[in-house]
Order: sequence, then C-alpha cells, then structure tokens
Amino acid sequence: MTNHTVVTEFTLLGIPETEGLEKVLLLLFSTLYSCALLGNLLILTAVISSPRLHTPMYFFLGNLSIFDLGFCSTTAPKMLSYLSGQGRGISFQGCAVQHFFYHCLGCTECFLYTVMAYDRFVAICFPLRYTVIMNHRLCCVLATGTWMSGCVHATILTSLTFQLPYCGPREVGYYFCDMPAVLPLACEDSSVAQRVGFTNVGLLSLTCFFLILVSYTRIGISISKIRSTEGRQRAFSTCSAHLTAIVCAYGPVIIIYLQPNPSPLLGAIIQILNNLVTPTLNPVIYSLRNKDVKAALRHVFLKRCLNLESK
Repeated sequence: MTNHTVVTEFTLLGIPETEGLEKVLLLLFSTLYSCALLGNLLILTAVISSPRLHTPMYFFLGNLSIFDLGFCSTTAPKMLSYLSGQGRGISFQGCAVQHFFYHCLGCTECFLYTVMAYDRFVAICFPLRYTVIMNHRLCCVLATGTWMSGCVHATILTSLTFQLPYCGPREVGYYFCDMPAVLPLACEDSSVAQRVGFTNVGLLSLTCFFLILVSYTRIGISISKIRSTEGRQRAFSTCSAHLTAIVCAYGPVIIIYLQPNPSPLLGAIIQILNNLVTPTLNPVIYSLRNKDVKAALRHVFLKRCLNLESK
C-alpha cells in the first residue's frame, strides 16, 4: 500500500500554447464578457418590460438570455482572474461546482434550442392554432423541463468525475475544470467515467440536433408551399436568427466531443467560442433584424431618459 495525499486544490494551467499573450487575451476576453453581460441584460430587460414581447417566442428568448448570462459567467471570471496575474488555483469543491454548472447550462442550451425550434415549427406550420398549442402552461413546463434536465445531466457527470480519488498531480491542463481535463488526474481507472461522459454528451447533442433538423425540415416544407414571396420572406425571417444561433452553439459541441484526439489549442478555441463568443453574439443575432425587440429597447431607453429628466 502506498500513502497518497488527497488533492484539495487544483491548478489551472490555462489556454494551451498561449504563453506571453496574457495581456492581449485579457483585453479581448474581458471585452467579450462585458458585451455578453450587457447584451443579454438588455434583451432580458426588453422581454420583461414590454407587454408586446410577452409571447412564447420571447419567453424562450428570455430564458436563453438567462442561460447566456450564467454560461459565460461559469468560466470567464476565473479565466480573467489568472490572465490578470492572480492565482491559478481552484479548490476541489470549486472545481466540482464549475464542472456542474458548465454541463448543467450546456445541456440546458441543447434542450432550449430544441424547444425554440419546436416553437417556430408550431408558429409556421400551425399558425391559427399557435396560441392554443403554445399556451402559458406548456411554455412553463417546457422551460422548467429544460432546466431540470440540465441539472440531472450535470449531476450524473459531476458525480462520475468527482467521486474518483484524486491524490496525484494537481495541474489541470486547461482553462477550466472540464471532464476531459480533470479525469486524467484521478488515481483510479477513469475509463468508465470517460465512456459514459462522452456517450452522454454526444447522444444528447446529436438527439437534440436531430429533433431540430426534423422541425426545420417541416418548416422548410411549409414555407415552400407559401405562394407569395413576401410571405415566404416573413416566415424565413422568423427562423433565420434561431438557425444562426444553432450553428454557433452546436458546431463547437460536436467538434469537441466527437473528435477522437482533438488538438488542445483547437479545443480551447472552440470552447471559448461556445463560452464567450456565442453569448455575445446571441443578443445581436436576435435583435438586429427584430423590430419588436428594437422597439422595446428604444422604449426602455426613452422611459429611462424621461425619468432622469424629471428628476
């Protein structure tokens, strides 16, 4: 029997192959993080404050903004902390919490995009029954289901990862505590946890992507049957933002978890795109061509300015 010291703290080694670029990355990522927080707070404020946006589509958009606020805040603060020269250490419990929320919100993202695709499917394929089908109760059930499913998924993966004993190396070769980076540090065989983790994430992503593909196939068939060009353009414009967001979100997940031996630098870049760039782009994607959101934001700013002038 060999005595081992139980690990109580890990050291995050950061983004691979970026030594000497800390100041540049700090400026870039802090700007992206600030834009993500500001943009999603504005979208959430517009959805809550404008009665015109109290519809199923914007209800799920508000949920997406809450998700983006949490998802980018799971990894960005610690990354910005060590890029600014502060310590790279993270406690064992802190690592587990970061891992849990990363996978909880990642799973919620997959389900939320699937629900939003279903919402667009009902709106375009059954426009006269849209308000009856997508009633308030169903929207609440779907939204609650996405968040609860994320919690269950994250609980399984976090339990598999952190129930193993860690008594050897403490250096996590990544910029946050993700499953593929933490499991190699375990003192016992982690092959079962790796197989279950990759299968779980891969099947989840592919299943949701397949359901989204089915929804948009039906949507495409319905749009092709619309005779007027204006009607087809209007129907397509309601889906274009969601399709763009799906490409930005699902691409990184599929590339990371379905490659047998991904490059560490490529993996880090793709996950940063998913963690920071996508939450930054979502408010732009959903507001740039959306007259209702832009009108709601103008109303919020105008009301705010009038209140300041009255004081």
